[in-house]
Amino acid sequence: MSNGDKQKKPFLFKLGIGLLILYPVLWGFAAIVPFTPFPIHIKATVITTCIVVGEIFFLIGVAFVGKEVVTKYKSKLNPKNWRRKGGKQKDGK
Repeated sequence: MSNGDKQKKPFLFKLGIGLLILYPVLWGFAAIVPFTPFPIHIKATVITTCIVVGEIFFLIGVAFVGKEVVTKYKSKLNPKNWRRKGGKQKDGK
């Protein structure tokens, strides 16, 4: 298959995926900041900014990629689904 046959994803879709990748990175950074030697007021500002910007990135990313894509990846990240083989099991539970 040549590169011309593949359907290219729109720029906004790629940007949305990038924003969804940055979302947990910002939350992780916010978790690390309290252990740095910066003054308390700087730490508080950086943590608050990381959390607010991370949530904004998440919402914009969801808007760009669509709810279905986010639900699909969220289900893959759920630890309850890690050991399952194949699709959803229909046990009636």
